Amino acid sequence: MTPRERRLVARLRTPAQVQAYLNRLAYNTERAGETLRGFRGVVQHGMAHCLEAALFGAAVLEQHGYPPLVISFESVDLLDHVVYAYREEGRWGSIARSRDPGLHGRLPVFRTPRALAASYMDTYVDFTGRVTGFALVNLDTEMGRYDWRLSSKNVWKVEQMLIDYPHQKLGMSDARYRRLLARYTAFRKGNGDRKPVSYYTGREAWAPLPKDRGWERAR
Repeated sequence: MTPRERRLVARLRTPAQVQAYLNRLAYNTERAGETLRGFRGVVQHGMAHCLEAALFGAAVLEQHGYPPLVISFESVDLLDHVVYAYREEGRWGSIARSRDPGLHGRLPVFRTPRALAASYMDTYVDFTGRVTGFALVNLDTEMGRYDWRLSSKNVWKVEQMLIDYPHQKLGMSDARYRRLLARYTAFRKGNGDRKPVSYYTGREAWAPLPKDRGWERAR
C-alpha cells in the first residue's frame, strides 16, 4: 500500500467507520463506462458503486482481522446487489452503497447470514426488482492470488465469480410481492424520483444513510 492508503486503513478500524467513509463518497454511476474498481481504485477516484464499496470494505477491514466476506444477491431483473458482510459478537451486519436507501448497510443484529440477507428482501422490490437468492462468499478463498485489492485496473473476474457462484434460494410469496410492488408504485407516482424510506419496517437495523441523496426523509 502507498502511505496514503496505509493512513486511511489505519483510520478506518471499524465497520461503522468504513460505512461512514463510503457514505461521504459520490455514488459511481459509471457515466464514462462500466467500472469495477478495488480498494485502490475507490481511493483514487473518490467514488464507488455497490460492488466497489463491498470490495473496499473487505480490503480495509481485512487489515483489522475481519475476513473478506460479501453477500451477493440475485434478482429476477438481473440487477444484482453485493454488500460486505461482517460478524461482531456473534451477530451479522453489513456495509453497502446503493442508489436505493434500503439497500445500504445493516447494523450487526442478525443471527445468521440468511437473516441478514432476508432484511434486504422488502427494500429490493422496486418496479422490476425481486430477490431470488443470496450467497455468502469469502473473497480470499474464491479469488486466490487474484489482485482484487490493490489492482489499478478493473477487477472483472470478481464479478464473474459472483455470477457463477451457487446461490441459495431466498424468496417471498407472490401475494407479498404484489403488495410491496403496489406500495412502491403508488409512492413513486406521488413522489417522482424520490425513493421511499419511512414505510419500511426494520429501519432500526439500518446503518446510517448518506445525507441529501434525493430520497424521502425518514419520519
